[in-house]
Amino acid sequence: MWYVVQVRTGTEEEIITQCEKTIDHGILKRCFIPYYESMKKYKGEWHLEQKILFPGYVFMITDEMEQLYLGLKNVIGLTKLIGTGREIIPLKQEEVDFLTEFGKEKQVVEMSTGIIENGRIRITDGPLKGREAMIRKIDRHKRKASLEIPMFGRILETQAGLEIIEKIEK
Repeated sequence: MWYVVQVRTGTEEEIITQCEKTIDHGILKRCFIPYYESMKKYKGEWHLEQKILFPGYVFMITDEMEQLYLGLKNVIGLTKLIGTGREIIPLKQEEVDFLTEFGKEKQVVEMSTGIIENGRIRITDGPLKGREAMIRKIDRHKRKASLEIPMFGRILETQAGLEIIEKIEK
């Protein structure tokens, strides 16, 4: 099962390091942070960078939630496990499927490309293809799309890399 732990934004990598050191690998199968690729221009050139897709969240895969919960008590800096009240709830299967498809095995959402036709966005390639409805706005200058993704029982705002290669007005 996939679970989500809320942490202070900026401490995600540190939490993963602690979890990998302190929690038995038989209990914690995988601990990761989903990223997205984006382009950033500096020194006159565009560079491909990776940024955290959901800042403040760390994802964990385990079949032994009780043991993981006990192990997490030794991790410094956790805010809380995502759940309802006292119950810790795993991600829904459709959320797991979405994350698996969106970020693939490495959990990195690659750059997408698209065109604007008569004011409408059409993604031609990449993980945003077929997911145009998630896009709230585009910043062509920064080559990013602002997204709204249903996750953890609410709508999360995030970003993903998007290169608009053509604008067609008819």
